[in-house]
Parts: sequence; C-alpha cells; structure tokens
Amino acid sequence: MVLAKDIFKEFKEHSVSEFFRKNAAMLGYTGKIRSLTTVIHEGVTNAIDAAEEAGILPEIFVSIKSMDDSSGHYKVIIEDNASGIPEEYVPRVFGRMLAGTKLHRNVQSRGQQGIGISGGVMFAQSTSGNPTKIVTSTEDGEVISNEVMIDVEKNEGKIANRKAWKGDWRGTRIEFEVKDVLYQRSRYGPYNYLRMTAMANPHVQIRFLEPDGSFTIFERATDEIPERPEPIAPHPAGVRADDLLTLAKETRSRSIGTFLVNELSRFSRGKLKKIKELVDVDLDEDPSELNWTKAEKIVSAFKKMDFIEPPTKGLRPIGEEKIESGLNQILEPEFAFATTRSPEVYRGGIPFVIEAGVAYGGSAGAGSGSENKGLELLRFANRAPLIFNQGGCAVTSAARDIDWRRYNVDPEKTPITLFINVVSVHVPYTSAGKQSVAEEPEIYEEIRQAIMESTRNLKSFLRRKIKRRERKERAGIFEKYIPIIARRAAALTDKKVPDAEPLIKEITGVDDAKEKED
Repeated sequence: MVLAKDIFKEFKEHSVSEFFRKNAAMLGYTGKIRSLTTVIHEGVTNAIDAAEEAGILPEIFVSIKSMDDSSGHYKVIIEDNASGIPEEYVPRVFGRMLAGTKLHRNVQSRGQQGIGISGGVMFAQSTSGNPTKIVTSTEDGEVISNEVMIDVEKNEGKIANRKAWKGDWRGTRIEFEVKDVLYQRSRYGPYNYLRMTAMANPHVQIRFLEPDGSFTIFERATDEIPERPEPIAPHPAGVRADDLLTLAKETRSRSIGTFLVNELSRFSRGKLKKIKELVDVDLDEDPSELNWTKAEKIVSAFKKMDFIEPPTKGLRPIGEEKIESGLNQILEPEFAFATTRSPEVYRGGIPFVIEAGVAYGGSAGAGSGSENKGLELLRFANRAPLIFNQGGCAVTSAARDIDWRRYNVDPEKTPITLFINVVSVHVPYTSAGKQSVAEEPEIYEEIRQAIMESTRNLKSFLRRKIKRRERKERAGIFEKYIPIIARRAAALTDKKVPDAEPLIKEITGVDDAKEKED
C-alpha cells in the first residue's frame, strides 16, 4: 500500500501561465490556420481598444511574412497609432496572464479577461522559442524596444535587449515569431478576420500585407470615433453573495447600507428602507463586517424586491447607420439594412443590445466566384469578429431557426450576408477562446427578433426587385411586338405609322429607358 505522504510528494502548484501553456486550445490555439488568426485577433482587438480609449481614430498595420522555406514559420507584425504603453507596464501587459485594464471594470470592451495578448506571446515562445518584440512610444520623444518572454512558473514577463532612441512616433508595434501555423485566404484565415473587423468598425483603417506580397487597405467609412463606454455598476437582480463580498472589500463606504446604495445600480434610499424590513442584518455596520451569511440574506431579499432594469448608457452599439456604412464599404451590395434593438437584460441584471444587418447582392453571400453564393453569417461580440465555434453559438442557433422561406430567401442560393453584433459589459462566452456566445434565452430571442426585422426589409426589397424584373420582361415583349403591329395596322389603313412608345409606357409601367436598364 502506498502511503498518502508518498502520493503527495508529487503535489505541485501551477501558475495561470503554466495552465494555459498546456491548454492553449482553450484560448483558440488549435489548428494551424486558427492559431495564426487567433494571434492576429488578439493583437488587433488590443490595438483598436487602445486607440478608442485614447480618443484616436485607429490606424492598424498588419503584416504576415514567411520566415523561410518552411510554410509554417511566420513573423507577424501588428502596429497601431494609439497612446503607447508606459515602459514599466510592458512586462505586465505582455508577460502576465489575467492582468489588464478590463477584467475588473464592468465596462463594454472587445477583450475582457486579461489573457489575450499575453496568450499570443505564450504561443509565440512555445512554438518558435523566441521572444516577442515590443516597440512602443507614448509621444514623449522616446521610442523604446523590448523583447518579452513569459516566465511560466511565476506568471511574469521577462524583459531583454532593451533599446531606446529619439523619435516623434506614437503607438505600439508587436512582432511575434510563430511556427506550426498556416496562412490561407480562407473563411477562417486572417484576411477574412480583418475584412469582418473593418465591417464592424467602420472608423478603423486597416492595412494588410500578406505573405505573397499582396497589399490590401480596408479604408474607414466614417471619421467618427465611438464614444467611450462607461462602467455600469452591478445590478441587485444579478449579484450573488460572493459578488457582494468582493465589492465590500473594495468600497470606501462606511456602512453596509451606504455601500449598497453607492456600489449597486438602481438601489436607492427607498430600497435601503425595504431591505431593513426584510433582513436581520445591521446595515450600519462597516462593510468589512459583511460575511457570507449576511451577504446571502441580503441577496435573498433582493429576489423579493422589484428593481428598475439596469442602466444601459454605458453600452456602445455600432449604430444602424454605421453598420450599413460598413456593409456598403466592404461588400458594395445592391441593398443593405441594419437595426439596433432596444436594450434588454439577461441573468436578471446584465444589460445587452443586439444589432443586425443584412446585405444583398454585390460581394454579399458565402463563398466567392459562384453565382449561387448562399447565406453568409457574420458573428460579432462588442465589434470583435467570432469566426470559430460557430455551431455552438446562440447567434447560429437563432439564424438556423428562422423560416427563411417567409422572406423569399433560399439560404443555399440567395446571395446575402447576415451581420449580428452582441453588445454587453459581459458577453457570455462559452469558453476562454471567446468565439461562441452562450445560448442565454433572452439573448437568443433578441437575436431572432433582430434577424426577422432585418429580413422583413430585405423581403420588401426583393419584392420590388421581382416586380421591376417582371415589368422589364413585359416591356421587352411589348417593345418587340407593338411596333410590328403598329406598322402593319398603318399599312392596312394606309396611314402614318404611330409612335408606339407612349402606349408601351402605359401598358408596362416602365417610365423611362433607365428603368429598363436597371
């Protein structure tokens, strides 16, 4: 028999970095194409977030360069024009997981876990053995370059080869060296990811240099920078006892009662009086005296009370006009329509907004170079493209459950692109890879409603298109035969051949030559 003390000789604590190094697939690093796209995703989302927070119109440069004859070895460069990163934060931003400016704030952002960009550094060093080069400047006249690697056991960034020089450039440039990846211009590749990013972020300019030397500029469609999202305080209907205890440790309030009023949304002095009637907790105590039992009693009382829905002023949807601008800029369709739904909540107190857009014709539709393209579904969360794990996503489920025949759409043949954006301070992703939205009932239903609203407008357009085509076909028949009839009738009556054009217009409803050409 093996003794317990002998078994536990192998007991060891592991850092967050070590866990994700061994479980990189949880962050999206699985498969050669997906891994490369994930590196691009993490760098680009960070770049856009940084520029927006600084009030700067984002200009992003992305380059993928083959390093040798091996098709799986690339240098990936992502450069932005944002505010730059103070040097002392470089090892923490790029070398420490679960560290950042977003996780602790109840605010809408593309990234929200503090894992993404450091995950890219981890992937680079674990596949190539090389550090990631970070060049940054905060517009103080000095440009600083560092090479970063992650100390996996300590979950810390290690800095090497520091260089500094004078310059008037501002921004951040990240250079990853990655192996065991593959570049393809496919649905899951970096090109399509950047194309989708440009659609959902029409204020962003993206320049992209591909391994074969092809250079694409996704121009911005608007010069308007989105307003910065505001933090939203937790709502009583959505908090748990553990949430209250965490908030209590950070509050500056001097009593539990004022803590509840100050730290929760929609919690007024009137609600405080109601709580006093429902729980046997001394609300005049210091918040440090709040324990699990007291917190559970307060949360139970919340469930017996009615609250106004949480404020949504902190949410920043793209907006109908800008979605249409993005679709028109990238797809050049015959028809584009977008809708932004009214804010709703899920899990009792987390606000969200669903946006939908539809484009028909032009470059819209799945695939390319095919007459029958079919439906293309583009999924986004807080403007960030969701390319992978489509099958287990609430967006996919809602789109699949639509009766497309009601809208004169054949998903296999009609060339349409369906655009869905989920906006929230906390998007319920199904995994740390952030590529699929959980099927929360409220979110699923709002997506369905948004799709149906968009496709009703598409249906009206398609009806008009069919009627125009029928009029043109009818006009073609009459244009061919009425002049013949007119000439023969004139010959029989020995009269001048009449002008048939007014009669053709009256019969067909085609008013001018332009409509015949449309």
